[in-house]
Amino acid sequence: MIGQIFLDSVLKRFAYYKSLGDQTLAVLSSEQLHWQPEGEPNSICLIVKHMSGNMHSRWTDFLHSDGEKPWRNRDVEFEDDNASAADIIRLWDAGWKCMLDAISALTPEDLEKTVYIRSEPHIVLDAINRQLSHIPYHVGQIVYIGKMIKKSDWKSLSIPKGQSQAFNQDMFGKKQQ
Repeated sequence: MIGQIFLDSVLKRFAYYKSLGDQTLAVLSSEQLHWQPEGEPNSICLIVKHMSGNMHSRWTDFLHSDGEKPWRNRDVEFEDDNASAADIIRLWDAGWKCMLDAISALTPEDLEKTVYIRSEPHIVLDAINRQLSHIPYHVGQIVYIGKMIKKSDWKSLSIPKGQSQAFNQDMFGKKQQ
């Protein structure tokens, strides 16, 4: 029972982080998706390429082959290719689909099985937690860069500054109904 609760919780958390990225990608142009802050940090495009490459590698044939596939070229994920916004969103969605489909297919009994990532053994539960650390890290980068680009045109994806008390009162009111 607890295994299924865990899997359902993981899917819920990933859906939340995907929605944050979806909302950010939706308000940015192709040019903005390729913008890089000074010092050559990654653009949103490069982060999406990396996340998609990671998700495809880790979650393709998840239970049966190493999570670092021989066909993955991680270094290329960090090379700009001038992809259009539509192509970036397709890549984003494809990576998420691969990961979410693989997790959705897991059973509670699978959580104690051993999988490998770069030859390092992980129980499935730990491999999922590893991804649940990695993905939100990069989604946070995407949202932060989006916020830097949009500046005053940015619409908060969470509780806007100065509105915490009103939000909490609204949530408490819903609970009482």
